[in-house]
Amino acid sequence: MRIVEFIEDVDFAIGGPPRAVVDLVRVLHRRGHDVTLVTTNTKDVPPAWLQGDGPAVLVLPRPSLPGGFFRNAQLAELEQLLREADVLHLHGVWERANIGVSKLARRLGIPWVVTLRGMLDDWNMAQRGRKKRLYLRAGGRRVLEDAAYVQCTAEGELAQSHKWFPRGNPRVIPNLMDLADFETLRGPELAHARWPILKQEGPNLLFLSRLDVKKGIEHLLEAMPHLVAAHPALQLFVVGPGDESYVGSLKRLAESKGVLERTHFTGQVGGEEKWSLYEACDMFALPSSQENFGFVQFESLACETPVMTTTLVDTWKEIVDSGGGIAVSQSADAIVEGISDLLGDPQTLTSMGEAGRRWIFECMSVDHIAGQIEAMYRDAAAG
Repeated sequence: MRIVEFIEDVDFAIGGPPRAVVDLVRVLHRRGHDVTLVTTNTKDVPPAWLQGDGPAVLVLPRPSLPGGFFRNAQLAELEQLLREADVLHLHGVWERANIGVSKLARRLGIPWVVTLRGMLDDWNMAQRGRKKRLYLRAGGRRVLEDAAYVQCTAEGELAQSHKWFPRGNPRVIPNLMDLADFETLRGPELAHARWPILKQEGPNLLFLSRLDVKKGIEHLLEAMPHLVAAHPALQLFVVGPGDESYVGSLKRLAESKGVLERTHFTGQVGGEEKWSLYEACDMFALPSSQENFGFVQFESLACETPVMTTTLVDTWKEIVDSGGGIAVSQSADAIVEGISDLLGDPQTLTSMGEAGRRWIFECMSVDHIAGQIEAMYRDAAAG
C-alpha cells in the first residue's frame, strides 16, 4: 500500500506519540509498504532515513499562519504525495496542522485515519478543557468524524473518548511496538557497572518516564517511608528528564520523607543502559494520572520486570491480564498495599516477569498488531 503518516513533530522529548510513529513507519517499510513519514520537525527521525536509506521522509515547513495553521502553498509537496496515496494516517487531536492536512485529503478524495494518542481521555480533557472543547467545535471534531476510522489503543481509551466524536467510527488496535530491541535480554551488568548499589541487597524499584506532575511520582515518594520500613535496603531509581524546578521539588519531597539518600535521580538514560536498568530492578512503578499506552510499561514487561500501574491508565486491564503486572488506585496507601509484599517475594516477582514477557511476544507481536493496522488501512481505502 501507499501510506502517508503525518505527525507535526518527531521529537521524543514530547512523549510517546513520536516514538510510536517512528516504530510504525519502520515496521510498515520493513513489511514492504510504500510509506512516507511527513513532518515539520525531524529531530528524532533516524538519520539514515533522512539520507535516503529507509522509509521516505517529506519535511514540510512550519505552519506559518497564526494559530499554527498551514498556508495552502506550504502543502504543495504533500498534495503531490497524497494524489498517489491509498491512505493518510494522522496522529493526535490537538495538532492544528491536522485540520489543514485533512482538508487537503478531503478535497483529493483520500481517506484518512486518526490515532487519538490518549488526548481525549478524561484526565487530559480536564486540563484546559474549555479551550479543547472550543477547538473541537471549531474543526477538530470534523477531522475525527470525517475520518474512515479513529484508532483507540485500548478499550479503556474508547470508553472515555467516544463521547467527543459521537458520529465517528472508532477501532481499537493497540500501539505497534517494535520488539526487535527485546528479542534478546541484555542482562543487568551494564546497569550494575554504572550504579553499583544495584548489586546490593535491594529490592530495587524503578520509575522511568518524563518527570511530570501527570506521572504521579509524588505518590510513590509518599509511599517510600512505609516501603522502606518493610524493606530497609530498598533503593528507588527515578529515571527521566524533567523541568529543573519540578525535579527540585521532587528532591525536596524525598528529603522531607527521609528517603533522599536511597532515591537516585539519574536524569535521562537511553540505549543499552536503559534496557539493562529494567532488568537490574525488581519492579517497575508508574503511578500515573493518565497514560494512553505508556511504552515504558510494556518495555518493562518485555525486559521481564513486573509492572505496577494505576487504574487511571488506559491499558491497566491488559497489564493485569498479562500476568506481569498489578494496578492500584493512585495513592501512597494503595501503592504500599499493592507492592510491599511483592517486593519481599522474589519468586513471585520472577514468575510475574516471565509471564509478562511471554504475553508481550504473544499478544503484542509485530505481526499481530501490524496485521490489524494494515487491515484498517485496507478497509479505509476500500471506502
